[in-house]
Amino acid sequence: MARKTFFTVGYEGTTQAGLIAALQLAGVKRVIDARDVANSRRAGFSKKLLAASLDEAGMTYIHLRPLGTPKAGRIANRAGRMDEFRAIYAEAFARPEAQLALLEAEELCRAQATALMCYCADGQKCHRHIIATALEAKGLKRREIRFG
Repeated sequence: MARKTFFTVGYEGTTQAGLIAALQLAGVKRVIDARDVANSRRAGFSKKLLAASLDEAGMTYIHLRPLGTPKAGRIANRAGRMDEFRAIYAEAFARPEAQLALLEAEELCRAQATALMCYCADGQKCHRHIIATALEAKGLKRREIRFG
């Protein structure tokens, strides 16, 4: 039996229209927002507007905040302190609420073509990689959507 595929995507290198077009091209039907804070200085990526735009495009949106990176982790990541970032995120990811959100993400990915989304263009330098690796350990297959 083939493993169910889920997608990961970071919107750092694109516009909202570009993100939606790439998701549609991949056949995505649902987007899981894995940001701690679903606000953005980038036009079109704050929670309400993004959810409405995805809905217009035939996709559902769900924000799983417990999968997000705490503020201290985001600061460490932006400063390039990757060991500190990983330690902070590992602690947050081990929390019961994050593990429950991971189980929810797994169920959602198994039910419908789903993309795990956050800001970072490079999923390898981001908490999205840790979440995706955990989903792969549950038997799912990852496919990264990239821009540029």
